[in-house]
Amino acid sequence: MTGPSHKRLVWLALVATPVLFAFIVGLQLRIDAASRTVAQEKDELLFTAPQLKKLSLGFDSLLGDIYWTRVVQYYGQRVRKPGATFDLLWPLLDAATSLDPKLLVAYRFGAIFLSEPPPRGPGRPDLAVDLVQRGIAANPDEWHLYADLGFIYYMRMNDYQKAADAFLQGSKNPKSYVWMKVMAARIAQTGKALETSRMVWDEVYSTTTDDLIRRNAKKHLQALDAQIGLKHLNDSAEDYWRKFGRYPATIQELRDAGFVGGSLKDPAGYPYVMGPDGVPGLDPQSPVDLDPDHPKPNP
Repeated sequence: MTGPSHKRLVWLALVATPVLFAFIVGLQLRIDAASRTVAQEKDELLFTAPQLKKLSLGFDSLLGDIYWTRVVQYYGQRVRKPGATFDLLWPLLDAATSLDPKLLVAYRFGAIFLSEPPPRGPGRPDLAVDLVQRGIAANPDEWHLYADLGFIYYMRMNDYQKAADAFLQGSKNPKSYVWMKVMAARIAQTGKALETSRMVWDEVYSTTTDDLIRRNAKKHLQALDAQIGLKHLNDSAEDYWRKFGRYPATIQELRDAGFVGGSLKDPAGYPYVMGPDGVPGLDPQSPVDLDPDHPKPNP
């Protein structure tokens, strides 16, 4: 093709190419600045999350991935250095998840990094909780995030009630696995929230179709019913001591004094017995196991 039309196309190409090249270079410079290596970076964040969103020119997810890569590099470099600090870990995670709120890997593994105690991490489970809660708000259908939240509360903060609540909330997602309810029940039982644990185990027992899980749930329900009964007897024994200045020697003494009533039997039908110093317990012949997760060996 020759003539004026051809000359116009050539002229447009000569003008447009430098403009396009300048745009690409500018974008690359921004990405390079955001993804510079850990060895080169100073311990400061160049831009806040809102500033980064403006600089990303619409490539938010791309820049979020880059910042997540920086998180991994940053943590990996420091976890191997004795005495290293992790001051930039939270700002980098904040940037990555602000740029891409759907970046699940940043929430899940970032929370692990944040909650690791020194020297392997900053020991900030509180920030890990904030990060996962942000992930849940942006991805409410991702039940795995509730599991992550539950583990942080349980393993790093020893907050059994909040851990059980997190697992229970996540278990309401129809896509979640039944072990979410099992975890909620076990953790509530560990934290001595016996009524809550019993409620969850009862739901597991009533809804599961897996025979093994159903049998396990029944054992836990028996254990919880026995624990609740023993707690009631123990509280009554303390009331008896406050009134008479001594502990009852038998369950019958509690009954005669009007502190307890009913059959006073464990879930297997064996009467409760009173031990030394007014501490009630199970009949030695009772098959009920108070700790079904750690069954007693057969004699």
